[in-house]
Amino acid sequence: MKVKQGNKKPSSFSLLIDFYQLTMAQGYWQAGLENKEAIFHLFFRNAPFKGGFALSAGLQNVIDYLNYPPFDKSDIRYLASLKKEGKYYFCPKFLHYLSELKWSLTIEAVVEGRVVFAHEPLMRVQGPLIQCQLLESALLNLTNFSTLIATKAARICLAAKEAPVLEFGLRRAPGRDGALTASRSAYIGGCAFTSNLMAAKQLGIPVSGTHSHSWVMAFEEEITAFQAFASSSSSSPIFLVDTYQTMNGVKKAIQVGKWLKKQGKELAGIRLDSGDLVALSQSCRQLLDEAGFLQTKIVASNDLDEYEIYHLKAKGAKIDVWAVGTNLVTAKDDAALNGVYKLSALRNLGEPWRYTIKLSEQIAKTSTPGLLQVKRFYKNGQPFADCIYDEAKQLPAQLNYIDLSNGSSSVIDKVNQPSEELLTSIFKQGEQVYESPDLKKIKESAQKELALFRLEAAHLFEPFQYTIGMERSLFNEKQRMIEHTKNFQ
Repeated sequence: MKVKQGNKKPSSFSLLIDFYQLTMAQGYWQAGLENKEAIFHLFFRNAPFKGGFALSAGLQNVIDYLNYPPFDKSDIRYLASLKKEGKYYFCPKFLHYLSELKWSLTIEAVVEGRVVFAHEPLMRVQGPLIQCQLLESALLNLTNFSTLIATKAARICLAAKEAPVLEFGLRRAPGRDGALTASRSAYIGGCAFTSNLMAAKQLGIPVSGTHSHSWVMAFEEEITAFQAFASSSSSSPIFLVDTYQTMNGVKKAIQVGKWLKKQGKELAGIRLDSGDLVALSQSCRQLLDEAGFLQTKIVASNDLDEYEIYHLKAKGAKIDVWAVGTNLVTAKDDAALNGVYKLSALRNLGEPWRYTIKLSEQIAKTSTPGLLQVKRFYKNGQPFADCIYDEAKQLPAQLNYIDLSNGSSSVIDKVNQPSEELLTSIFKQGEQVYESPDLKKIKESAQKELALFRLEAAHLFEPFQYTIGMERSLFNEKQRMIEHTKNFQ
């Protein structure tokens, strides 16, 4: 009997795209537009979780994707097999074109771990129109989920303040790849540990965990389960104490903790996974302290998120470590970051750019034309405004911008005001020019960035207010194009 093989890791990831991108690509090719130069921007329209910011993540996944060669032989064979009503979707000459394709794009992007805002370009993709179009879904897939989870983790860690957060969500994460991405992004966002061993091994994230209720239930007595777990581990254990009666479980954990002390070991912690976490943690802390276990940590789980953690802390919960699973890796209550990818300019090689705009009756869905860049301005070392501008046009010394939140006009002395550009060169004509720091350094940079913006737990309820402006000449050009396109389309 022939055994059906499981999923194999592909030799290329170029088919991580939506079907219509291939049919559009063939259309561009047939129309002779394959070498027309294009510029697309990737951005999101609203900050997730009704908040005021996001934390960028996912760039390394994009780099890895683009370092795979486009369309291998198996991809071409598969595409050649696709047909409808007896007719093949793709012509052989176009498939030959794809088989010889090499990425030649220039990509600028916001590096991972930066605080970013709605409508700011996170990525600018420049190059042949077909290549830019083929990347749309992949870039969004690799950026949206990572940024969403990094932002959720940052919010949870803001609520937890100094207390470490353990990412605990493998079993509820959206599949194997989603679990790895969630663990990585949560670490960038501030989580101290993961329970996901694959993520720990592949990414170097510190690993941590306790045991489940089934461990306790596998023994006739709870105290025997604790003793057996302590004996089987070379490190200081954490006991899950609420399998039966929580306070009795704590007392038995203390008994085993005293036994451990005689062997020169410590009771690292106890975990609460149900019940009134405020009252239980306070009672547990009292019992532990009275027994001399002042350094034993209280770990809490049980459907936590940033709001629950904030309220538990406000009510006086004595919790030292927060284990957050489902609501972190599924990004509750936002199913997705509303990232989009829009064409903003086209030209034939050697000719001036023709700017493009996508209109909508919803103002927020109208795209911005041009070769966009973001300049971040600082005052006394703290960021105070971001300005979106057209990099193809020289900025005046006195930069006039329109505040996108209220339409007011302001001026910044560009010469004397410290600033930086957020989009960094990642690829130039297909060659990688940016080397990502290791994950630990990305996380450290992200935490410094969050502190620089002085984000705090209060911003979970009142969105962080920060000035996002558009340089006036770009703003005026956008308005002109809106009116022109309305009249002539």
